[in-house]
Amino acid sequence: MTPQQQTLWIRHPCACSDARAAGGVVVRDDRIVEAVPAGATPATPVDATFDASRHVLLPGLVNTHHHFYQTLTRAYSPALNKALFPWLTTLYEVWANLDEEQLAVASELAMVELLMSGCTTVADHHYVFSGALAHAIDVQVETARRLGVRAALTRGSMSVGRDDGGLPPQSVVQDEATILDESARLIDAYHQRGDGAMTTIALAPCSPFSVSRELMQDSARLAEEKDVRLHTHLAETEDETAYCQRLFGMRPLDYLEAVGWLSARTWLAHGIHFDDAEVARLGAAGTGIAHCPSSNMVLGSGLCRTLELEAAGCPVGLAVDGSASNDHSNLAEEMRQALLLGRLRYAPSRVTHDDVIRWATRGSAACLGRDDIGGLAAGQQADLALFRLDEPRFSGAENPIAALLLCGAHRADRVMVAGQWRVTEGQPEGVDLDALLARHDQAARALRRTR
Repeated sequence: MTPQQQTLWIRHPCACSDARAAGGVVVRDDRIVEAVPAGATPATPVDATFDASRHVLLPGLVNTHHHFYQTLTRAYSPALNKALFPWLTTLYEVWANLDEEQLAVASELAMVELLMSGCTTVADHHYVFSGALAHAIDVQVETARRLGVRAALTRGSMSVGRDDGGLPPQSVVQDEATILDESARLIDAYHQRGDGAMTTIALAPCSPFSVSRELMQDSARLAEEKDVRLHTHLAETEDETAYCQRLFGMRPLDYLEAVGWLSARTWLAHGIHFDDAEVARLGAAGTGIAHCPSSNMVLGSGLCRTLELEAAGCPVGLAVDGSASNDHSNLAEEMRQALLLGRLRYAPSRVTHDDVIRWATRGSAACLGRDDIGGLAAGQQADLALFRLDEPRFSGAENPIAALLLCGAHRADRVMVAGQWRVTEGQPEGVDLDALLARHDQAARALRRTR
């Protein structure tokens, strides 16, 4: 789009995930103003067109859970081949030394990687706050604004360290007054409301084994007072279930309800180990689930009950999770993993490519409490991902939409966020990618040396 904000018709894609927009979409300012049926021309007068005849058109993908800083510790030898708890305790010793410059470049790399994969709304769960990371979320807001991506950022927290039976070292544990004061400050400073919001803030105590009951309760009260969302890890592993039963005398979901979190305001990362009754309770509450297939496989955590959760009434979204447990930040690749893992759990006929695209778009948007993104209907935000099928991996594919997942799409050719092209010809706009990679590599090496 030009600075004059022309009305643009992205016309006649070779395929579209929404049959109602098979003829493309018309964009004005930051919104879709018309979905064009197959073979038709727009009723809206247009100033310009983009020929999408070689592209598959999807709504911009929406990520629901990540840890940007972990891009600095991918494939880290001391943490390889471990389950969640020993993996965490190994890496906490490295993450405790993060500084804001390292976080800034890690966040930029993660956002760019997501953007290049067709993701237009990035989410992050940052909970490591040492003395050198006092303004971590402020740094992420600035980075997202500079890149022009939509960002759902969460103010994470850890208040129970090893001295009190938790997992994290004391150097990254904060007192609860500081956590709550900072949470309120960030909401007041950055949280945007209503359609088209580019930056949102949620409250995200890390997990039941790293914060106190009181902080969970106080975070829920603050979220209600400020009308923001709540996010945490829950039911990721059987070890977590055993921990909750030992410490609290109840299963993780019972604990979640006891601290006032079982509601439609909440979305949970992983959500693997729920029984039938718990699935029904989650669905009745409208609590969202961020499905993280690659991370779950890498750490051997288990298989999320996506179909049962969705049928019960839970919004189910898709997430790449942290780049130290995935180890990538590519949401297009995560769709393929979700498809394959879903078929392993269920059956080929029960989890289709359309289901997974729904999770990565509309379902993910619902987890974040939004209906203005994740679709191609008139009135929704002009967040679009366009993929080309001209790589060897796609040769011979008959169904272009299915081919994105089955043949392994990993990079979008064009990505639009709020009506602005942010990726063209596979490259992020305004980003010197070689320089970014060099800075990121330098930061990763420096962080590893501090261990």
